[in-house]
Amino acid sequence: MDGVTIIELGGKRPRIHDSAFIAPGCRLIGDIEIGPDASIWYNCVIRADVNHIRIGARTNIQDGTVIHCDSPRAPGDAGSPTLIGDDVLIGHMAMIHGCVLEDRAFVGLGAIIMDKAHIEGDGMLAAGAMLTPGKRIAARELWGGRPARLMRALSDAEVAMNRLGVAHYVENGRAHAAAIAAVGQD
Repeated sequence: MDGVTIIELGGKRPRIHDSAFIAPGCRLIGDIEIGPDASIWYNCVIRADVNHIRIGARTNIQDGTVIHCDSPRAPGDAGSPTLIGDDVLIGHMAMIHGCVLEDRAFVGLGAIIMDKAHIEGDGMLAAGAMLTPGKRIAARELWGGRPARLMRALSDAEVAMNRLGVAHYVENGRAHAAAIAAVGQD
């Protein structure tokens, strides 16, 4: 993976499925697991130095996104790992910190998700929104604003559109990987 920084920390090294696309400029540090056909786009930072980060199959994390986790604060406290399910779409320059994104969750461009927040499957956080600690977006809900609040239910068409985005990014990741490999052979 030319142009990608992978750092082992505390005996933990990122584990990346062979079919995942990791774009040049990404920084992957510590206890990270990235699933099949996931795509991590240009200049993302994923830092699992104080807890672990899991990214599921076919999940798309767009350019400039920062993902971190929260350390334990007291004896018996596990802190907040960042758990991202399958088929999740995360827009450009999002900040994801110590939270749970279930399968098929959607995070808009420039959105912020804070510790112990949770987005259920087919839930959506709008572009530029900030989901504060401990808040939960239920399935098929759209939240927006700073701080984020419930705006409305998502329509069937909106849910279907989000799901179509997953297949698009898997194919786009493959196209970028092939283009990068071709440049490397020149």
